[in-house]
Amino acid sequence: MIKRFQVGKRLSEMAIYNGVVYLAGQIPEDDTQDMYGQTQQVLAEIDKWLAQAGSDKSKILMAQVFVANMLEFDEMNRAWDEWVAEGNAPPRAAVEAKLANPNWKVEIAVTAAI
Repeated sequence: MIKRFQVGKRLSEMAIYNGVVYLAGQIPEDDTQDMYGQTQQVLAEIDKWLAQAGSDKSKILMAQVFVANMLEFDEMNRAWDEWVAEGNAPPRAAVEAKLANPNWKVEIAVTAAI
């Protein structure tokens, strides 16, 4: 059985199936912050959703990072490195992408075990 959370017309924020949690791309609430601050916000949202699913960042199976400007990649990585579970860095892809809101600097989607 698939369980979906915060289901909207276009997307769900989270789905759980067969012991795996899938998060939609998480975005910053305050898009006036710099890349470091926006990344911290996004990672906090990921923590929140994973906790609701009964998981945590040490169980992330895959992360996809979308960065609006690769010139700010180091600042995203600084926040990521402070956050990632020591000894449990997941497989990760990071690409430069035009995000839906021009003020967003980063969007991150993860899949994790429960």
